[in-house]
Amino acid sequence: MMNKLPEGFLWGNSVSSMQTEGAWDEGGKGMSVYDIREPKENTSDWKVATDSYHRFEEDFDLMQDLGMTCYRFQIAWSRVCPDGDGEFNEEGIAFYQRFIDALLSRGIAPMICLYHFDMPLALAEKYNGFTDRRVMEAFIRYGKKMIDCFGDQVTWWLTFNEQNLYHMPEAFLISGYMQGEKTLRELYQIQHHVMMAHAHLTHYLHQNKPGRLMGGMLAHAQVYPATCKPRDVFCARQLDEFFNQNLLRAFSGQGYSPEVMAFVEREGLRDIYRDEDLAVLATLKNDYLAFSYYASRTLSSEPIPEGTSVNNYMVFGDTPNPHLKATEWNWQIDPLGFRSIITRYYNDWRLPVFPIENGIGVIESWDGETPIADDYRIAYHRDHINAMKAAMFEDGAQVVGYLGWGLIDILSSQGDMRKRYGVVYVNRENHDLKDLRRVPKKSYAWLKRVIHSNGEAM
Repeated sequence: MMNKLPEGFLWGNSVSSMQTEGAWDEGGKGMSVYDIREPKENTSDWKVATDSYHRFEEDFDLMQDLGMTCYRFQIAWSRVCPDGDGEFNEEGIAFYQRFIDALLSRGIAPMICLYHFDMPLALAEKYNGFTDRRVMEAFIRYGKKMIDCFGDQVTWWLTFNEQNLYHMPEAFLISGYMQGEKTLRELYQIQHHVMMAHAHLTHYLHQNKPGRLMGGMLAHAQVYPATCKPRDVFCARQLDEFFNQNLLRAFSGQGYSPEVMAFVEREGLRDIYRDEDLAVLATLKNDYLAFSYYASRTLSSEPIPEGTSVNNYMVFGDTPNPHLKATEWNWQIDPLGFRSIITRYYNDWRLPVFPIENGIGVIESWDGETPIADDYRIAYHRDHINAMKAAMFEDGAQVVGYLGWGLIDILSSQGDMRKRYGVVYVNRENHDLKDLRRVPKKSYAWLKRVIHSNGEAM
């Protein structure tokens, strides 16, 4: 197998705004749903995060030293449009202009993600988030404005982080949903409105900024059947169709999955899907397929009650895989699953593949002097990069880059600073901000060698 990756291969890092920026009430920013979340014993509030609003130049210097050539970040909707709809905040837009300019000056290509769960509070309270088409329409207006502002400088675009999460029960936590019974109808409203916003903005980018690239992104966990029992295999296949293949089909120009739409008809949900929506969707074609990958999962059909919708299978059937090791967060480490996903994406859809989140979250503490010896992180990334290379050089997949998740420590998705993914330690805890100093770990030097050798010195 070849050791060196192709010229122009993109190395980098991914983050969200609420997990990094802080400055929750600065620069004309409006409130988001995260700004009202209270801290708990093992979670922080989101008001400071890692203070990248004030420290991004320092972080970008570290990224440049590592050799990174791509950074996926999120524009905070409420920073550029305080109420989510209506007047735009020029101070917020100017912040992201400085941010993008600072990346480009260091040779780092920006990748913009427009939404990573932090719904403007005004839209959540008024319309219950993406359950309402008016929020979809507001998001499209916001997305078009960002494309107008930054499309001449930014090649790589995403609308939604991990878009298939809006097909899972997690959708009610990330879509601005504030009240209700979390019904199946509401879930399908959310997922369709999100998809239509993605389709409209993809068309807008292609029409107005030729040569700019829109990706479709999934949170992709390889799901194995717990046994070779036909029912386990069948349920795992159904889950893959509803959570992954349905959107991959749409991203690739085929529209929604016939199997999913047959379920929609049976459940009396077809009125959600307007004919004009489906006509727009039929003309959608994304430029690349992106995904996050941390672990694989395993599904047993036995605990799943009769009549359970596929969207809720994992609520009942999630089971440990005895053949895999797990992190302290019970995420099962599986580089071969990473290879399988990359290979299948390219085999099935023939679009460039871009894994844009990958990493291992571990509880770490720093003694104030000695760099953290995170050999487990080196092993995790080495194994996953080698799996990616096997997908490329042995299986024939076209992969354009590899982005780790939060490679400068950030708050976890739950707001827990204990769960660290970085090759750089950020000196703060959940309830003690300390000095927020950035301190390279042992894995920093390893990753620097890997990137500077373009994947050869592993």
